[in-house]
Amino acid sequence: MGEFELIERLFKAPAAGLAARRPGVLLGIGDDCALLDAGPLAISTDMLVEGRHFFRDADPAALGHKALAVNLSDLAAMGAEPLGFTLALALPAERARDLPWCEALAAGMLALAAEHDCALIGGDTTAGPLTLSITVFGRVDPARALRRDGARDGDDIWISGVLGDAAFALERRYAGRPASAAADLRLDRPTPRVALGRALAGVASAAIDLSDGLAGDLAHVLAASRLGARVDLDRLPLSAELLALSPGQRHRLALAGGDDYELCFTAAPAQREAVLAASRASATPVARIGAVSATPGLVWLDAGQPVELALRGFDHFAPAL
Repeated sequence: MGEFELIERLFKAPAAGLAARRPGVLLGIGDDCALLDAGPLAISTDMLVEGRHFFRDADPAALGHKALAVNLSDLAAMGAEPLGFTLALALPAERARDLPWCEALAAGMLALAAEHDCALIGGDTTAGPLTLSITVFGRVDPARALRRDGARDGDDIWISGVLGDAAFALERRYAGRPASAAADLRLDRPTPRVALGRALAGVASAAIDLSDGLAGDLAHVLAASRLGARVDLDRLPLSAELLALSPGQRHRLALAGGDDYELCFTAAPAQREAVLAASRASATPVARIGAVSATPGLVWLDAGQPVELALRGFDHFAPAL
């Protein structure tokens, strides 16, 4: 396929129906710009690069899903409603010639888009190393947006889902050893917590999505809010696979592994029932793991006692340990 045939066949035609019926999308794929009528927008961009974010033999449908999921996770962290997205896609020549692979990539992406009523409204394609860059647009009342700088002294710290399974699956994959199907799914097809994020708008005081590990991402919230925190390690929501590991292994995977795409959020103790109601309404489990404090620094507690953990979140440009 040529460039324009690829766009028409894989993206424009399948995405046209959703864009046409999505309120706020006035014009989708096919012109120099998309046109939106949406008021205040929440906007985020993420990039996936072969060899850095995924293996060369990654399942294309799962890759399409994950490329959009990691962007929707950013909207979830702001409490935003998905509206639409653009896709910039670089394809090596051999991939562009592999029609079944391209069709599966598009199908995985557009299936998740339909699930969240998020229309593909434009983008670009080019030849080059396999790279997917998505910019997603969402709507949220700025007064209710879940920013990183809203945490307050005494707030509870909450986590959705479970931590560390994706990092566990990735580590096993590098070693050529199997993980459970559930852990593999957490790595390959993360679930963006959009419904929970929207339910927490006006309830939570601050939020962030966990892409680089709790140790690093929670530190971003604390830095933005100019506060500290105490986190109880025995309250971390972990799967049976991680609980079977040594404490050092499970703490490293759960706190610094990354790729969880869960929400970490803070809320006043008076909002505990509202948080649990949001959990039930979105069918998303949550766990209260600690509290924000006025004392700077992130303190880890094991059986109530402070412990030293030399952990940090993932950083693309940090030197290797």
